[in-house]
Amino acid sequence: MRVNQLAATRRAATSSTVLVVEDERHTRDILVLYLRKAGYRVVAAADGAAGLEHAQREMPALVILDLMLPGLDGWEVCRRLRAFGDVPILILSAREEEEDRLLGLGLGADDYVVKPFSPREVVLRVHAILRRAGRPNAIDAPAGGPPPLLGSGPVRLDVERCTVLSYGSEVGLTPTEYTLLHALMRRPNKTFSRGELLDHLYPTGGRVVPKVIDVHIGRLRQKIEPEPQEPRHVITVRGFGYRFREAAS
Repeated sequence: MRVNQLAATRRAATSSTVLVVEDERHTRDILVLYLRKAGYRVVAAADGAAGLEHAQREMPALVILDLMLPGLDGWEVCRRLRAFGDVPILILSAREEEEDRLLGLGLGADDYVVKPFSPREVVLRVHAILRRAGRPNAIDAPAGGPPPLLGSGPVRLDVERCTVLSYGSEVGLTPTEYTLLHALMRRPNKTFSRGELLDHLYPTGGRVVPKVIDVHIGRLRQKIEPEPQEPRHVITVRGFGYRFREAAS
């Protein structure tokens, strides 16, 4: 990620602005109402092109994105958002098939909510994603304060700055990817089940399938592993989950 993109991402992380990109007026108005009641500044757009313009101008903390948009659809908007930054994305869709959810998450979205939905649930998920975008707590963390730097090998995570270095280069992670890596690195060689990781990422529950974790892990490997198809650090424990293994520099 370029320097100006990193700067934009960090500015977004300190913002309270949520961008809602939804063409159905009633749904858009309900989301705006509930988010404003929750204390967020809300910007709304009715189509994909306008949503991208708002995203670049407003630098929101999070984007709520409908998939079935006129003109530029949500799939393409998600791709373009990921091309210039790591702003958290919450997808809304009437498509509830598992393949659609995994495709949306594979494009880089942090969460996927199926319509019809409870607006209160959406607000809770926004809260959870933004907590992950700040300084997430590790799963089953040991007692005491977190060390300032995790990792003694080529992959290192700076807890104070919320940044990740992989083989000497800073990599841009989404909040979900960062949270997963943070949790795994806090307990190197401990195997976490998919259920444990899901409970941490999605504390409000909802319709989340275990394969969601596999999608996020796959994207994380693409960013930190020198050979993602033969990972050295984020290791699959077949039939159970994942663990972080430190490797020599």
